[in-house]
Amino acid sequence: MKLNFKKKNIVNLVPFFLGLASSFSLPPYNLLIINFITFPLLLLIISENSKGTKWIFFKIGWFFGFGYFVSNLYWITYSLTFEESFKFLIPIALIIIPLFLGLFYGFAILILSYFKLEKNFFLVLLFSLVLGIFEFIRGSILSGFPWNLIVFSWSNYINSLQILSLIGTYSFNLISITFFSFPFLIFIKKNLKFRLLITFSLLFILILNHTYGSWIIKKDNNDLRSLEYKIKILSPKIEIERFLEFGDPEKTIQELINLSKPNKSEKTIFIYPEGILTNIYFEDLKLFKNNFVKNFSSDHIIFMGVNSRELTDRKNKIYNSLVVIDNELNLIAKYDKNNLVPFGEFLPFENFFSKFGLKKITSGYESFSAGKKRNLISLNKTNFLPLICYEIIYSGNLKQKFVFRPPNAIDENFDFIVNISEDGWFGNSIGPYQHFSHSIFRAIEEGTNIIRASNNGISGLIDSNGIILKSIKSTERGVIEVDRIKNTKNTFFSRFGNKIFFYFLIFYTILLFLNFKGRKKS
Repeated sequence: MKLNFKKKNIVNLVPFFLGLASSFSLPPYNLLIINFITFPLLLLIISENSKGTKWIFFKIGWFFGFGYFVSNLYWITYSLTFEESFKFLIPIALIIIPLFLGLFYGFAILILSYFKLEKNFFLVLLFSLVLGIFEFIRGSILSGFPWNLIVFSWSNYINSLQILSLIGTYSFNLISITFFSFPFLIFIKKNLKFRLLITFSLLFILILNHTYGSWIIKKDNNDLRSLEYKIKILSPKIEIERFLEFGDPEKTIQELINLSKPNKSEKTIFIYPEGILTNIYFEDLKLFKNNFVKNFSSDHIIFMGVNSRELTDRKNKIYNSLVVIDNELNLIAKYDKNNLVPFGEFLPFENFFSKFGLKKITSGYESFSAGKKRNLISLNKTNFLPLICYEIIYSGNLKQKFVFRPPNAIDENFDFIVNISEDGWFGNSIGPYQHFSHSIFRAIEEGTNIIRASNNGISGLIDSNGIILKSIKSTERGVIEVDRIKNTKNTFFSRFGNKIFFYFLIFYTILLFLNFKGRKKS
């Protein structure tokens, strides 16, 4: 029996369930093959409604996007359960946010309605182009939210991801949409030779990319060097409720010290997570100086997430900061988070919304201020680029953009990205897995090692090929010790960044034009 894709219930419900199914291609499920079914079926529905109204086109995309995001972003609601006054927002976070994000898919498919659509390669190219563009827009406008791009379906296929070092996340996202849509051409053609040609072409491209990635990883396997010091990455798993209840900071500090097990005769850098002492400011640490002097030596350096204040003539500015200190609490370097999370770390249009009793979600009701530059931290002939929590999700030329190079830095490159995070707001959900996957993408793009210290999330060490060398689960506490790392490399993407994505857009546009001209002649 032939399905009628023009029926109202099909147009409304099937795209929703296709989007829902596609969400299981993302971490932690990683069922990549689902997209090779859902995307062709979505294109089939679009093509069957090619003469429908613009509203029908919009609904197809919107319902697909809604199904996709309602399933993979449900964990946002967990952050609203810590305080009674936020609980009324749970339905908004569960339904309204996915509906809003689904609009990007809705408008992308809407654009297709302005073209004469036929069941051919032109539709695949056009669909990939517009969806790829709107995925880029989603990750860029306002503060941007590039969470769970379709390309993250590849998170568990490290060999296939090596292409990121050449073209970056958004370009591979565009290509991935094309790959996933290819079987549509198999569905619509009855010619066996054509079906075999499309199938083998797709398999050839996928195998070629996988082979390239395998060669890159094998080539870089022996490219290791020893560090002059040890790095300890801490995952303390201190309950987030303690911060909300303004627990004893001295107790927390002592827990961190006990877990660190500092050896005074061993040169060590300790990496503590984001906001580990949220109920005090950096300036207040001097109250606990004896704790640090007693347990650490002059051979020890500590990276720590802590809030800091800046006194101005008009008001106090509060920052979510990463500080680098010695055993006597002398400040070596400081980075203030640049990209703040809306509603989590600051309240947009605060003067207006505060009148209705709204405030930011994280502890302390005053909004954070955004830092102005991204500091490169240089220690022991090693450069560290700090990224706090959410900042790891942005794809771009980090080696050039936003980086302030201190006088003692050897060059503009960095040996490590240090990403400190507090994922306790996600609860025991899929959120920490999704967050961690971004680190894999940044490591390959930038050709650098990534240190990730998360209090209630996944901590780990990721090498410049995106391989997870060591990790600690979100439910476990522990320490990761590092004394050898893979050498960093200047990748093609790190030099040119997202300019490459725009070249791909031009390339796709040319292919569409040539395909259109070919159809006209025939």
